[in-house]
Parts: sequence; C-alpha cells; structure tokens
Amino acid sequence: MRGDLRLVPQAIDIARRTYSTLRQNLFWAFLFNLLGIPLAALGLLSPVVAGAAMAFSSVCVVSNALWLSRWRPQGPAKEPER
Repeated sequence: MRGDLRLVPQAIDIARRTYSTLRQNLFWAFLFNLLGIPLAALGLLSPVVAGAAMAFSSVCVVSNALWLSRWRPQGPAKEPER
C-alpha cells in the first residue's frame, strides 16, 4: 500500500484477477459437492474414493489460488521525481 495514484491500475488488475480466481474456485467446489455428496449418500461412491476426491479438490483450489502469486505488474511504475 502506497500513496502513489499511478499504482491504481495495477491494484484494479490484481483485484479483478483475485475475484476471477475466487469465482473459479467456488464453481469447482460447488460442482464437486453437487455431484459427490449425492453419490456418496446413495452409496455409489466408496468412502475412500470420496475422501481422495475431496483431497484432490482442495489441492486444485489451493493450486489455482497460488497462480496469483505469479502476478506481476504490466509495466514498471515510475519512481516519483524528487
């Protein structure tokens, strides 16, 4: 956090990317639960497979979120003149 207004476009860019990643993660988590819970409740999915799928789902969500750590600003911000 800095007081330089030239960094606002970068802040907006990372905010949009974060929101997009959040939506992707929620989509996949809901899809997994929408399919996995009924199958497990009906006995069509073994507990071992369900546990492995839940772990895989968590790893995918965390991996997707970690892509944000690779974000870099588009262009170098200029240093303020003194």
